[in-house]
Amino acid sequence: MKKFLFAVLASSIAVPAYAAPGDSSTAQGTATAQIVAPITLTHVSGAALSFGTLTAGTGGTATVSVGSVRTVGGDVSGITGVAPAADAFTVTGDANRSFSITTAGGTVANGGNSMAFTTTAAATGALSASGTASFRVGGTLTVGNNQAPGSYTGTYNATVSYN
Repeated sequence: MKKFLFAVLASSIAVPAYAAPGDSSTAQGTATAQIVAPITLTHVSGAALSFGTLTAGTGGTATVSVGSVRTVGGDVSGITGVAPAADAFTVTGDANRSFSITTAGGTVANGGNSMAFTTTAAATGALSASGTASFRVGGTLTVGNNQAPGSYTGTYNATVSYN
């Protein structure tokens, strides 16, 4: 019985295992991080995507380029009055970094009357050595048949993201 107890006691004592030299190796890795200035988009005060003054007729489209040039299609006519103009934005962020531009369409409304529009902008831009850039937004307005006269307003979203 003593031999049995001694065997049980001996087997329950933990003996650390040592690796023979050359069986393992440890080295340190390297970790890095770089924080850049956040990208910021600002709408230029007083700027707006303006399709200008139009007549509706039986409907059609009015397109304003990023260079503020208006073209019309269908039975829509551009006339003197409010001048067509592209919208304008400024971007600030990390110097010399490229970014993508996305714009969404929207709706302009006057009371219960509305018209849909799409937007057009460059797909990408680049920040200067001082970390600034600007871009313009044009678009196409769909004018309905005998669209009600009035002053229509609306909004749309523009987004910039680092590439």
